[in-house]
Amino acid sequence: MEKSQKTDILRLLQSGKVFSVNSRRRNGLILFKHFHAEFAGPGAVVGGDYDSDCQGVLPIGNLSLLTPESHEDRQKAYLIRRQWIRLIKQITENPLSGQRVQKILDQFEQYFPPEVVVDLPDQAFAMLVGVLPQTVAIVRRLGNDVDDGF
Repeated sequence: MEKSQKTDILRLLQSGKVFSVNSRRRNGLILFKHFHAEFAGPGAVVGGDYDSDCQGVLPIGNLSLLTPESHEDRQKAYLIRRQWIRLIKQITENPLSGQRVQKILDQFEQYFPPEVVVDLPDQAFAMLVGVLPQTVAIVRRLGNDVDDGF
């Protein structure tokens, strides 16, 4: 995606308005915060006060953002965002960095086409699960054969 499109999405999120990732598409948004990244998948809320500290974005798939039409839609989107956060939290609770990387890669590969996942930068996965980008590169190269001694 072009840098100007990412900038437009970031501005939209920082405007204070609330959006939700279209739940009818295989799309999502990696939100880069100061020291970590969060994934907002289909159905999740983005923007508002929740993402006022967002410093960058990485759209995944054919991103579609919608405006929740009712209070119930907004509440549901917040609950879905919490579910995505919990999923990533479960992955990061693994003390072995190589296993954290393999698990996040597996999750993304289950949901998105392989050609989409392969194009996502090591830095994005690293910030999602709290490892160095070099660790992601090694796990991507070696796959399940990686020694979990890192």
